[in-house]
Amino acid sequence: MATAGESSYIGGELDLFFLATNWKRYIRAEVGTYLMGDVLEVGAGIGGTTTALHDGSARRWVCLEPDAGNAQQLATLVAERWGRNKTHVIAGTLSAFVERTSFDCVLYIDVLEHIQDDRLQIETAARLVRSGGHIVVLSPAHQWLFSEFDKSIGHLRRYNKHHLRSLMPSGWIEKKMTYLDSVGMLLSAANVVALRQAMPSRFQIFIWDWFCVPLSRIMDQVLMKKFGKSVLAVWHKTESL
Repeated sequence: MATAGESSYIGGELDLFFLATNWKRYIRAEVGTYLMGDVLEVGAGIGGTTTALHDGSARRWVCLEPDAGNAQQLATLVAERWGRNKTHVIAGTLSAFVERTSFDCVLYIDVLEHIQDDRLQIETAARLVRSGGHIVVLSPAHQWLFSEFDKSIGHLRRYNKHHLRSLMPSGWIEKKMTYLDSVGMLLSAANVVALRQAMPSRFQIFIWDWFCVPLSRIMDQVLMKKFGKSVLAVWHKTESL
């Protein structure tokens, strides 16, 4: 495990959401086609997203995690599940990479909202992507849903489509911009208005993941993905760049 530019993560939700297998499958169905070639997963945490999305199709998968403790835990998981031949863990930030095109996909799953200068982050990531590659961003949606939970895990903001579009690198093409988890949006609204919880319980995560997420996969199609507690963006780097 390499290290470069480590920092500490204040959130305590990673173990809880590691259990959200149906939600991760939903994400996989939405973005799996872009996870080819050399993939960089930014903010990989303790491996919840890695486990769900890294199915061996990618030629190389690099997990970048700024928290040294999380990165060490992830490195153990990687060694046990995939070995270190084609899957690597780096404890650090994008500064760990020389600014040359090294990846076919840079992946941000519930990460960008933690980063102070999100525009600079995307601009830096764009320089690492080869022509024809992609940047994939999934983040919590709608600032009006910003809650005690967001505060407790270090979220700086929530996004809408307009906000994410404003971050798209110049000359890139928007491949996907959509909301996900319409039922979960109602649950998030209930937390803002009534519950005001800083952290969901394990039972609440179970109910959301096993009952609400499957219902959302149906309702999101009915509602044409115009509503949801998460917003997904996929940007494509043209061959001319």
